Amino acid sequence: MSETVARKWGDRRDGRYIRVPGLQTIMGYLFPKRTDSEVYLSDKLDATELIKYLEKVNAEHPEYKTTIFHCVLTCVARIIKERPLLNRFVQGYRTYERDEISLSFVAKRRFADGAEESLMVLVPKDDDNLESISRKVVGDVKEMRKSEKATGGIDELLDKFAAIPRPILMIVIRIIRILDFWGKNPKVLTEGDPNYTTVLLSNLGSIKCPHVYHHLNNYGTNSIMITVGTLHKEEILMEDGTKQIRDVVDFGAVLDERIGDGFYFAKSLRLLKHVFENPELLELEMGTHSGFDYDN
Repeated sequence: MSETVARKWGDRRDGRYIRVPGLQTIMGYLFPKRTDSEVYLSDKLDATELIKYLEKVNAEHPEYKTTIFHCVLTCVARIIKERPLLNRFVQGYRTYERDEISLSFVAKRRFADGAEESLMVLVPKDDDNLESISRKVVGDVKEMRKSEKATGGIDELLDKFAAIPRPILMIVIRIIRILDFWGKNPKVLTEGDPNYTTVLLSNLGSIKCPHVYHHLNNYGTNSIMITVGTLHKEEILMEDGTKQIRDVVDFGAVLDERIGDGFYFAKSLRLLKHVFENPELLELEMGTHSGFDYDN
């Protein structure tokens, strides 16, 4: 995922220029803002088999608690690996494809009102699976929570920007937006910023909140926003016509329709459901195809 790719004319540091069909090209001009091109998907994931699987995994490795959110991170990374159009973005009226997959999320330092939040970025590799991703997330969050305040990276940079007097900050932000349009923002401004990742996820279930619609941002290159709600019991109509009480997780996604069509998005979402029903697939390395038939 992170192999070095030779740059060509029109490429950005964070993506390769992709020529797309005329309709998609024109859409970029008709709807230049990402918030003009949002598509919202909302669904329920049957997590019954996944819960059983996690109970077994956590019993074998109690030192690392693997959660549903870790599974979602792993599933989403696999979907993007197998469905590369989801790793594209539109900026400056052009479509680009990233060289690597990046997932970002926000973690609170403490579960309390007024507690600070920290931005976390995960870049899965081809040899990663649920076990390695879970350990990376647990380790990073533990390190972050050792301090009540930001200890560096994008958090510290934002604190410095916030201290600038308002008139000067307005000018600085305007310059940053111009650089963003042309793909010339320095790496210090984009590295670790969730607005420049493939997917921004929000684990609302961790604060006992249902999934919500969350808009995309016009700044940056992020084309997908995902929210995961609480785990709860719900009566589900099964394929054989019977009704069962199952463990269910609400799931919402907002996507930029300029990077692909609804048909492509809907087929991609089917893998997420398939993995939740067959959690052993989470043990596969990212570089190994899931074997899922998207056309069935």
